Amino acid sequence: SIGISSAVAKSSDSTLHFAKGAITSVVTGKLNTHENERWYRFDAASQQYAVINISPLAGTPETANVGVLHMPNGTQDGTKGGIIYQGCLPTTGKYRLRIARNLMATQGKTAGYKIETMILPKYASQSLCK
Repeated sequence: SIGISSAVAKSSDSTLHFAKGAITSVVTGKLNTHENERWYRFDAASQQYAVINISPLAGTPETANVGVLHMPNGTQDGTKGGIIYQGCLPTTGKYRLRIARNLMATQGKTAGYKIETMILPKYASQSLCK
């Protein structure tokens, strides 16, 4: 059996893609009945303003509404559904976003989610990140 090390988890991260010139990325996904979490990654710079919102996915019996953003500096921030992060990113590097089901309020059915990630460019973040 394979131990879940951070290296293994990172290689299976999905990348959040931002189209050229776009400030938002929207991703939908589903956790199958045996899955409790999924990881995404994106690159960002210190003092970029970011908002990450998790909302339900139509047509799925449950919602994976727990989001935790793992920062390159080792800190993390997150909460249950809706806007899970809003603020100025602390450092430059690879960010990892963990999407998970709320194990206290789930029956283990398919749990859908929609992630909207907005990251403003540095020049647009300056007034917000003083």
